[in-house]
Amino acid sequence: MRQRSGKAGERPRTADCGARGGAGEHVSPTSPLRGLFVTGTDTGVGKTVVTAAIAAALRAEGTNAGVWKPVQSGGLPGGGGTDAERLIRGSGIDERPDAVAPYAFSAPLAPSLAAAAAGASITIGELIAAGKPLAARYEALLVEGAGGVAVPLSDDALIVDLIATLGLPALIVARSGLGTVNHTLLTASMLRAAGVPVAGVVLNDGYSLNPERDDPSVVMNAGLIERYGGLRVLGRFPHVGDDPASAELAAAAARSIDLAPVKEWMAR
Repeated sequence: MRQRSGKAGERPRTADCGARGGAGEHVSPTSPLRGLFVTGTDTGVGKTVVTAAIAAALRAEGTNAGVWKPVQSGGLPGGGGTDAERLIRGSGIDERPDAVAPYAFSAPLAPSLAAAAAGASITIGELIAAGKPLAARYEALLVEGAGGVAVPLSDDALIVDLIATLGLPALIVARSGLGTVNHTLLTASMLRAAGVPVAGVVLNDGYSLNPERDDPSVVMNAGLIERYGGLRVLGRFPHVGDDPASAELAAAAARSIDLAPVKEWMAR
């Protein structure tokens, strides 16, 4: 069952949204949202750890950056293993899980299906409204999506529609190994078709301790993504242990990711 603002079982309010040709009225934030939307080429590519690491690095430099997971599925907060809880620990912010992820569903499915399994529904308008109190507490937000850009979000919207409605640039997190060129270029193509600017790409080594030995494509993929996609690869995030501390993530991001473009995009 979903949790919303700490009230388990409460059904969401209805809000119209014109995403993907829906009949409702188009919903947009009442004031410009500053930040980046962190999306991925797939589920499990490392969006959560990269999002937390960048937030931790920015906060270590003095930027009041927050994290937001508009919707998560696959577990409810409380056990410590949800994306929201990992984002909080990794970034070092002082927030409740239900503030970072106002919509949470237990089923490990795409948000639209997870919501339906809980007898609920979600819209882009509701997600944006639920995130406004969090956004008001920070200079900028790193917003983590669910899966990739074509993941079904609601009955008439995909994740890419949420990104476009928020008006944020996208940062793509992708695997560093074989297959990532195709996945990254397809993701960038869909974002651009929706009018979403791509701030850059971060490749993630994931669980590999020696990625160059395990996969010879790793050393060439960044160059191919830049050449064929016209994208800027900001770095390759290394393997980190399970549940790393905020300081460790901040140091890893500072070493491996070019944060200057991130800060530039977040300041716009």
